[in-house]
Amino acid sequence: MIKEIDVTDFKGKTVLVVGGSRGIGAAIVRDFAASGAKVRFTYAGATDAAKALAESTGAVAVQADAADRAALLQTVRDAGPIDVFVYNAGLLINGDPLELDADAVDRMIDVNVRGAYHGSVEAARAMPANGRIIVIGSVNGDRVPFPGISAYAMTKSALQGMARGLARDFGPRGITVNVVQPGPTDTGMNPADGPYASQMHAVMATGRHGTVDEVTHLVRYLASPGASGTTGAMHTIDGGFGA
Repeated sequence: MIKEIDVTDFKGKTVLVVGGSRGIGAAIVRDFAASGAKVRFTYAGATDAAKALAESTGAVAVQADAADRAALLQTVRDAGPIDVFVYNAGLLINGDPLELDADAVDRMIDVNVRGAYHGSVEAARAMPANGRIIVIGSVNGDRVPFPGISAYAMTKSALQGMARGLARDFGPRGITVNVVQPGPTDTGMNPADGPYASQMHAVMATGRHGTVDEVTHLVRYLASPGASGTTGAMHTIDGGFGA
């Protein structure tokens, strides 16, 4: 008889979401809080949004810049042993690479790559056996369908190598490391009725933006006991954008 595994109950689990005040991150915070987890999340500048989310969910909001390694590591340590670590912080700098500001590109690398690596490693130090590390990447780690996003795509591809390597490093402890790769998703950064929506929909199998709930359902599964054999993998949820 196959034992049914509950992917909705996270009572007694500690979850830290880096970059959780808006969009996909906020949806992940709400989802884990509703599932009974003790949730902390970081935010950089969206103070009002972070306070409102904390009040509505009972989660703890912590102001910390993901590009500041010392601040990020201290935030992870302060959370105590973390059962589920979700790294959602990310920046998108796009445009002609010959004209992009180099400092802006470096900051994007700091947030998208260095923060993801150092945060994941620090979380793993005190993580209990069978913990979960989930990084929110992008379908652009696999596919670059238009010009102007080479640096951004580079950062998202870097997460793939990181996850494969850390999966082997932490596998003996039962800790899994996975990357969730959303395609066009309806958020403030990329609204479903935005100026480029029709162009994106034209090449998607579903012909529509994804929703934050679709992404959170995948994240919750990867955080569940049922995903114990899934690690070092990329999980694309893009409505067939890259098909």
